[in-house]
Amino acid sequence: MAPPANAQMNILSDEQREEINEAFVLFDNDKDQRIDYHEFKVALKALGFDLPKPEILTLLTTHGIPPDTAARPGIRDPNIPPGRLLLTLQAFQTIAGNLIAARDPRDEILRAFALFDTDDKGMITLEDLRRVAHELGEGLEEDELRAMIEEFDLEGKGGVGREEFIQICMG
Repeated sequence: MAPPANAQMNILSDEQREEINEAFVLFDNDKDQRIDYHEFKVALKALGFDLPKPEILTLLTTHGIPPDTAARPGIRDPNIPPGRLLLTLQAFQTIAGNLIAARDPRDEILRAFALFDTDDKGMITLEDLRRVAHELGEGLEEDELRAMIEEFDLEGKGGVGREEFIQICMG
């Protein structure tokens, strides 16, 4: 893997940097070390960003290179439409790093909460925790899962509510 592209990547956690690199590798479908418009859009979506087409095209115009790799980012033939430009890993790291660093921590926590609360009932129940533990391949016993819910269910409603979850995550 290439080293971090910029100072923005250095302020991200190791997990966030790894997530960016994994998204690039996973969605570089033709394994040419460059991603095209569609691969870029899907890789960003995997990282939790659903950007509108004009914004994606602007990012490609700013950071992309033409299919002829001799050119450098930002210096391109104006006859090549932005949707045909490609991104290197370093450019993708820069873009994704900036997007992640600008993300509101509360939004991140709410995204994580939604992974548990898939039916949008406003709380994480024992069944939700059991499902996620199973999906992640965690071999947690039923009493361990129950203890987690009991520990953080401050109101005794049988699950961890959205605000309780935010408080747990934000300290």
